[in-house]
Amino acid sequence: MTYNDTFIRACRKQETEHIPVWYMRQAGRYDPDYRKIKEKYSLLEISRQPELAAEITMMPVRKLGVDAAILYSDIMNPVASIGVEFDIVQNIGPVIQRPIRSSADVERLKPVDVEGDLGHILETIAILDKELKVPLITFAGAPFTIASYLIEGRPSKSYIRTKELMYTQPKVWAMLMDKLGDMVIAYLRAHVRSGGKAFQLFDSWVGALSPQDFEVFVLPTVSRIFAELSDLDVPKIYFPGVSSGELLSTLTGLQADVIGLDWRVPLDEGRRRTGGNFAIQGNLDPYILTAPMELIKDRAKALIDEGIREPGYVFNLGHGLFPEASLDKLRELTEYVHDYSKEALALREAARLRS
Repeated sequence: MTYNDTFIRACRKQETEHIPVWYMRQAGRYDPDYRKIKEKYSLLEISRQPELAAEITMMPVRKLGVDAAILYSDIMNPVASIGVEFDIVQNIGPVIQRPIRSSADVERLKPVDVEGDLGHILETIAILDKELKVPLITFAGAPFTIASYLIEGRPSKSYIRTKELMYTQPKVWAMLMDKLGDMVIAYLRAHVRSGGKAFQLFDSWVGALSPQDFEVFVLPTVSRIFAELSDLDVPKIYFPGVSSGELLSTLTGLQADVIGLDWRVPLDEGRRRTGGNFAIQGNLDPYILTAPMELIKDRAKALIDEGIREPGYVFNLGHGLFPEASLDKLRELTEYVHDYSKEALALREAARLRS
């Protein structure tokens, strides 16, 4: 098998023979083999074993036929290196031992030591760089999303403590954003140096903010991250998470290559709101995977027809896979995206040559 660079070309708005596809959380609990591994090890324990983490990363590439792998890791992994104690608690998520609530809490955060504290993750990336025949996407949690865990102490629906700190202690908030931004920049730069072929900045919960608050309190740091990593010759993806459609028009100046969309925003509208400056990624509702296969394919076809109107489209979900998703349906969906998009792109090219 030769190297499949379809994902890379789509991110760069280059022509492709088919639409590339990968799925957020594609290495996860929907896979029975992964569930067996999780009976023995926690997520953090797996992350500390490069051979095992690499194997889990490669499983969906073999089983589903996707066009990119995404590193098996967690957005919280670098947080331990800056001095935050946490655990990933089953059915809850990240739980912080001492939540950040004051300037003293922020001041005690130290610079990330990627090579010293996170060398196992870099080793995993190096293994995958040798083994994979598709690009490896690495990732980091964006500062707002990480901050929401650090301040709330665990996942939240209201983000009340996060917003309270943001509004009442703006200098402390800015200091926290700066430190988390520095962490993300160092972490992602090390990923690319170790063999990562693209990266995604996950801002899963930033849709909780109004456009004004996003522009004032978050966008400057997100912009700095992409600006400082602009010298890296790899595709750069920003995923502003769920319910973030109203934020898209603020992203037009971002030095990223791809914007990920959730399922609430049509692809053409996402392109319009971001000024046509980016390739786009998304945005099938993950829970459509509970439907009959005929309906899943109908929805996928509609997305593909919309996505191929302009170069630069990556098929994905609008958020991550859920545990009850069917591996068989995902495999069939992946094949359908490849087959139908290849046919649709060929027809479009034939029509172009005739005109």
